[in-house]
Amino acid sequence: MNNAFEPIETASRDEITALQLSRLKHSLSHAYGNVPHYKAAFASAGVHPDDLKSLADLAKFPFTTKQDLRANYPYRMFAVPMGKVARIHASSGTTGKPTVVGYTQNDIDTWAKLMARSIFAAGGRPGDKVHVSYGYGLFTGGLGAHYGAERLGCTVIPFGGGQTERQVQLIQDFQPDIIMVTPSYVLAIADEFERQGIDATKCSLKLGIHGAEPWTNEMRGEIERRFGMQAVDIYGLSEVMGPGVAQECIETKDGPVIWEDHFYPEIINPETGEVLPDGEMGELVFTSLTKEALPIIRYRTRDLTRLLPPTARSMRRIAKITGRTDDMLIIRGVNVFPSQVEEQILKMPRLSPHYLLEVSREGHMDAMVVNVEIKPEFATATAAEKEFVAHELQHHIKSYIGINTRVDIKAVGDIERSIGKAKRVIDRRPK
Repeated sequence: MNNAFEPIETASRDEITALQLSRLKHSLSHAYGNVPHYKAAFASAGVHPDDLKSLADLAKFPFTTKQDLRANYPYRMFAVPMGKVARIHASSGTTGKPTVVGYTQNDIDTWAKLMARSIFAAGGRPGDKVHVSYGYGLFTGGLGAHYGAERLGCTVIPFGGGQTERQVQLIQDFQPDIIMVTPSYVLAIADEFERQGIDATKCSLKLGIHGAEPWTNEMRGEIERRFGMQAVDIYGLSEVMGPGVAQECIETKDGPVIWEDHFYPEIINPETGEVLPDGEMGELVFTSLTKEALPIIRYRTRDLTRLLPPTARSMRRIAKITGRTDDMLIIRGVNVFPSQVEEQILKMPRLSPHYLLEVSREGHMDAMVVNVEIKPEFATATAAEKEFVAHELQHHIKSYIGINTRVDIKAVGDIERSIGKAKRVIDRRPK
C-alpha cells in the first residue's frame, strides 16, 4: 500500500468505520434539517437522525430514487441557499426530466481531490499529459476529469467528445500519456486510427481511465490489445458526485475501490430492499458523507454488483458492474443484460465490440436480433463465412444466456458510434 495519494487510503478498518459513523450522523442531520423531502421521508418512515447509533442503523432510513430527484426538480433537493451553489450539473434526462445536482465550492474542491486520488490510483502521476474525451457541459465526466487531473498536477488537453478524426490527430500531435473516455468511444477512436492506417499501439498513450457505462473484462482486453496500454475502470454517477466515487487501482486491476471516507456503500436485494452481506450480488446504494449542496441518503444507483474486501487500499471494492436493473431485458422469461451478450461477442475473434440489440414482439413471443459488426480485417469474409460466425454466436448466446436470438453480421461502420455512453438496446415491444 505504498502507492497511496492520501494517508486515509491506508488507514485501519476501525479508523475508516469511526470516520464513516461520525460523518454519516452529520450528513443525515444536514439532509433532515435543510431538505423538506428528507424531513418528510424520514417522518414517514418513523426515523430521525438521532436514531443512527451504528452504521447498521442506516438500514432503518428510506431510500432515495431518481424519481425523488425528478419530483423535486430543479432545486428542491438542495440543502444550501442558491447563493452558496458554485456549480450545477444535470443528467441527460433521456427518460424524463433531468436530475439536477448542485455543488458548493467545498463540494467542488472535494470532487477535484477525489478525482486526483483516482487518477493517481489508476497510475497517473504529476506531469502526465491527460487527454479528456468525456463530454463537457452539464455531463459530469469532462469537468470532473479535468479538475482532478489539474489538481494532481497533470497537463490537461480538454478535448471533449466527438470529432473522432481530430481526436486521432491531436493524440498524434500532443502525445498524451493518459486518455479519459468511455470504453465504447475509445474503441471508436481505435477504429479511426485503423481507418487512417496508423498503428494505435505505437501512439503515446500508456493508460486509459474508462467509465460512465458498464464494460466487461473482455472489452478491457480489446482496448489494451488495440492501444498497447493499460485500461482501468473508474466509477461514479452525477447524483452521488460524478466520476471518482470509486477507482480501480493499477497495481491490482481487480475492481474499483470505493472512497469510503466520502461515500457509504450498501448492497441491497433490488426486489425487497433488504441489505445483503458483503460478497452477495445486488443493487448498489450510496449515502454521501461529506456533500453540502446535495446530500444524498441511500441513493439507489440501479447498478448491479458485489462489495469485495480491500486489496490495494484499505477500502472495499465493487466488482465490475454487470448491468443495471433498468437495463435488464426480460426475453421469454429470461433475464438478459447487454453486458452478457457483449461478453459472448468479444470471445469471437472475427467480431468487433460494436453491437446493438433490437427487441420486438412477434405474435405473442419476444424476439431479439443481435446486430454486430465484423472486424475490419475480416471485412472481405464471404456470405457463408459470415453465416458460420452468426450461427456460432447464436450457439454461445443460447448456451450461456439461455435465449434464442437472430444474429445479423454488419459491415464495418454500419452501427452508429456514440461519442459518450453507447446505446446498446432498442426495445420495439409495445409498452
